Amino acid sequence: MALTTSTNNQALLDAQLELWHTSFAFIKSMALKSAVDLGIADAIHSHGGNATLPQIVSRAALHPSKIPCLRRLMRVLTAAGIFSAAHRSPDDGGGELVYGLTPASQLLVGGSSSLAPFMSLVLHQVYVSPFLGLGTWLQHERSDPTLFEMTHGLTAWDLNDHKPAFGELFNQGMVCDSSFVMDIVVKECGDVFRGLSSLVDVAGGLGAAALAISTAFPHVQCSVLDLPHVAANAPANTSVKYIAGDMFESIPPADAVFLKWVLHDWGDADCIKILKNCKKAIPSRDAGGKVIIVDMVVGGQSSNIKHKETQVLFDLFIMTINGAERDEHEWKKIISEAGFSDYKIIPVLGVRSIIEVYP
Repeated sequence: MALTTSTNNQALLDAQLELWHTSFAFIKSMALKSAVDLGIADAIHSHGGNATLPQIVSRAALHPSKIPCLRRLMRVLTAAGIFSAAHRSPDDGGGELVYGLTPASQLLVGGSSSLAPFMSLVLHQVYVSPFLGLGTWLQHERSDPTLFEMTHGLTAWDLNDHKPAFGELFNQGMVCDSSFVMDIVVKECGDVFRGLSSLVDVAGGLGAAALAISTAFPHVQCSVLDLPHVAANAPANTSVKYIAGDMFESIPPADAVFLKWVLHDWGDADCIKILKNCKKAIPSRDAGGKVIIVDMVVGGQSSNIKHKETQVLFDLFIMTINGAERDEHEWKKIISEAGFSDYKIIPVLGVRSIIEVYP
């Protein structure tokens, strides 16, 4: 009897642990935000990749009185695998903790390959605060307004325009993500661009993805289609051509249309409309025409639990603007309804995949 009671109590404690672990998970996100805001990865990097708390405090311009608090922050970040921590030997500093960079925090060190701008974007209060009203929003009959609009009174796109500082943060986040993922795309899956003579990057923003393709494959004439106010801010003196337009109206002709992280922003009806315009813009499959999509395929072909969890978390994140991350069945539905004959999923980008779609 005692054993049964003990077992039941342990099950209750395990259940409580599950609730606590999930409830306090947001603190891990906010700890990461603080690390990005303070430039802790840069501080450690400036000391050769290993630094003590006083060294981090000095570099990050924190008040020395906050060293005990920083220690607690770093304890969370090391438990999360963002940084490492090891004791110095007694002969080399009295056994104090020295913090180091992990593969994750190396991606936060400033430079062209840094993902810090993207993390600053997704952890910004503009995107975090809508989740405080998720339960209320779910009680509404319709999806309009979006959860984002219910919170801020504007769509995400309008907010970018009305708050230039946030719009700049958004652009920086998208550029850094494009630079990161496109470097892997051209190295791991460059075959998708071979045989093409022209490509249009739809809703390609400032052209980071198109420029990466153009640099890796100079024979491909790359252009970017985006709204007039975006195209007006395009960089000059590049090999990429910028075209002002609207993907819901028409897409310039090319051998291939490239859609990086575009379709997940839209519901099925809008995606079908975009894909139909893509189909009009490209030649037949026999002539090499195709649409190249970089997006998530939820579930995919990976058995990695962290992949799946990240995908479904991002799906909820993008739901705030009425977007959606799709599984293969959902992709197949919109691809077929847009009039395409076939597709191929290439799972080479971690939580994202390349999807080749053929007319």
